[in-house]
Amino acid sequence: MRMELRALFVAGLLAAPIVALPYSAAARPQDEKKQRSEAKYREKLYKEVRHQLVMLPWYSVFDNLAYQVEGDKVILSGQVTRPVLKSDAEAAVKSLEGVSSVVSNIEVLPPSPIDDQLRHALYRAIYGDPGLARYSIQAVPSIHIIVKNGSVTLEGVADSETDKNLAGLRANQVPNVFSVKNNLVVRG
Repeated sequence: MRMELRALFVAGLLAAPIVALPYSAAARPQDEKKQRSEAKYREKLYKEVRHQLVMLPWYSVFDNLAYQVEGDKVILSGQVTRPVLKSDAEAAVKSLEGVSSVVSNIEVLPPSPIDDQLRHALYRAIYGDPGLARYSIQAVPSIHIIVKNGSVTLEGVADSETDKNLAGLRANQVPNVFSVKNNLVVRG
């Protein structure tokens, strides 16, 4: 009797992983599907937020809008030349399906005729260069020129390290610019 119980116990131990295997294997695909659908949803939300920001009517090469998505919360950041652009960006993102809250860390740059003159001179210097002229034909060029109190920051994306350096060089050659910070990211 004892040998039979022992044999039955050993057989039960050996069969347990086989019996449990289909249940655990069945659970894994559901978890993977859930993760994949969540990743697709997040990617779709990223694209929708970007689309809404780029389509804003006052968004220009002299503004920089960035964002982060944390679950159903969107955090906006950057610099804009017009206060209306800040409120339009908040409203556009808030209206998206799946967004429950928007945190706006967008800075409105102070109005300054001198900064406006610098913006236009920088635009001519950067986009007037034959090596960088191709960036100007986009609806919203990928190299953004941010001017605050004479200090310049280049934001956005360049196709190559050469283009990034050339844009920084051209910005440094503009008279009355106090400093140039080149934050361009090379696409790749």
